[in-house]
Amino acid sequence: MSRELASRRLPVIGTLFVGLMLSIMPLPDSIAVFRPDWLALLAIFWAMQLPRTWSVGTAWIVGIILDVSYGTLLGQHALALCVIVFITVRFHLLMRVFPLSQLTATVFALLALYQFLLFWINGVASVSAAAATYWAPVITGTLIWPFLYMFLSGVRYRARTAS
Repeated sequence: MSRELASRRLPVIGTLFVGLMLSIMPLPDSIAVFRPDWLALLAIFWAMQLPRTWSVGTAWIVGIILDVSYGTLLGQHALALCVIVFITVRFHLLMRVFPLSQLTATVFALLALYQFLLFWINGVASVSAAAATYWAPVITGTLIWPFLYMFLSGVRYRARTAS
């Protein structure tokens, strides 16, 4: 693997690893329902910025790892991540020219779709959970998105100029 290719992959793999750690980190029960979907946010960002390299296949692998980490139905996060990443890749050229406010609204819709898919899969499997466990991460993820977007854009710029 060339040095340039490794320097472009390292930020993506590093952020996905940190996102996985933030997703499985134990939190007190009172604030655990407000944990944003870190891996969904990261998958949306990287699929929008690098759609040919980090897309549906990566979302599937990350989703399976997340399913195993959470101990949920195998494939539910993988399917939901694949759907939102597919939509992001399909419209990535359009999303990249959106102003940050419109991009945040789009991310809200993608996160709502992600949580709806998880809600639907759990409903089919007769797994019940409180409504806040599905919809609170959508709100917190939307509130975090502008800051995460600016941070990751800086990381991507530094990685691109370092190579």
